Amino acid sequence: MFAKRIENLVESPVREILKVIDRPGMISFAGGLPATECFPALDLSCVDSEHLQYGPSEGESELREQVAASLIERGLQTTPERVLILSGSQQGIDLVAKLFVDRGTNVAVEAPTYLAALQVFDLFGAEYIPYTADQPKIGNSRLTYTIPTFQNPTGHCYSEEQRRALALACDRSGSVLFEDDPYRDLVYGECDRTPVCSYVRDTEWIYQSSFSKAYAPGLRLGYLTCSKKLFPHLVRLKQAADLHSCRVSQRLILQLLQLNDDRNQTLTTFYRRRRDSFDLSLTSAFSGIADWQQPVGGLFYWLTLRPEFAIDTRELLKQAIEAGVAFMPGESFYPRGVKALPSLRLNFSHASPEEAAHGLRTLAGIIRTACESRV
Repeated sequence: MFAKRIENLVESPVREILKVIDRPGMISFAGGLPATECFPALDLSCVDSEHLQYGPSEGESELREQVAASLIERGLQTTPERVLILSGSQQGIDLVAKLFVDRGTNVAVEAPTYLAALQVFDLFGAEYIPYTADQPKIGNSRLTYTIPTFQNPTGHCYSEEQRRALALACDRSGSVLFEDDPYRDLVYGECDRTPVCSYVRDTEWIYQSSFSKAYAPGLRLGYLTCSKKLFPHLVRLKQAADLHSCRVSQRLILQLLQLNDDRNQTLTTFYRRRRDSFDLSLTSAFSGIADWQQPVGGLFYWLTLRPEFAIDTRELLKQAIEAGVAFMPGESFYPRGVKALPSLRLNFSHASPEEAAHGLRTLAGIIRTACESRV
C-alpha cells in the first residue's frame, strides 16, 4: 500500500516533546527554541498585494541579493542567481537527501548529529559513516553532512584546522559536502566561523543557513547556495515540493535585514547572559553527575553522564515531564549503528534564569534518585 521507504519513517522526538511544553508550569530545555523576548516587531506595511501572488521558486530577487552579499562576506563563492530561498532549513535537508540518497547510500555524519537530519536520511534509506571533527574519516560516502559552527547537539565549534581537514577529506574522496549553519549569528566569544565549503576545491558543495534563530522560526525561512552543477537540480526539487516559499515571510525578513540596526549585538548580549546564568545553575545542580563544556555560541549544552550515573536518558524523560521538565535525550542524536553515550541536550535560551535553575535542580534530582534505586 505504501512506498517501501515508509518503513524507515519514524516520528520526530523533538516534535513529540514540544507538544507538551505549553502545559502550565512546564520548563522546557528540549527544542532549540529562541527566547520569545527576542522576536522582532513586524511591520506588515511592507507587504503589497503582489506578494500574495505566486512567486519565483528561487525566491524574491531582492532577498537573494541580500543573502548573496552576506555569503560572499563569509568567504563563499556565489552569486544571487545561485541562492535558493527555503521554507526553513529543514526543507534544505529534505531536498539534498532527495538529490543524493538512495537505499543503501553511504552518508557521512558526525556522531552525534542533528536528529532531524537523521530522520530525513533514514527515510531515504541511508547507511552511515560516523566521523568526528578530529578524525574526519568519511570513507566512500556520497554525501557528508556537517554542522561545524556551534554543532547541534554538542555546541562544538570547529577550529580552522578541523575545517580545512574536513574540506580536504571531501575533496580527496569526492564526497559532496553539505554544510548546515543555522546558529552562526549566535556567537558569544572568539571562534572560527569560516564556512567549510569555502575551503573546498575539487568536490561539489552545498551550504545552508536559516533566519529562524536570529529572527523568528514561525516565518519558516532559510536559504542555501551551492556549486553551479547542483543548483538547477535543487531548484527543480523545490518546485516539486512547494512551488516557492512564503512571499510574505520573505518580504518581512528583507525588511528586517535592511534595517541595519544593532539587532545582532542585542541578541548576542541577551543570549550570552542567559548562557552564563544557565552555566552557574548547571554547575550547582549537575556537578559530579555529568561533564560538559560551556558553548561559545548556539543554543545548547551537551551533558555526558559520568559512569556512576550512566543511564538511558530516554527512560527518564517520562518522569521528567511528569515533574514539569522537558529535555532532549542525547541518545536520539546518534546515527543508527553507533553506540550512544548516556547524555542530554539542554537548551538554555528559552527558560528564564529562575525557571532554568529550578528545572535543572529537578532534573538532577530525578537522575540521582534513578541511580540510587539501582544500588
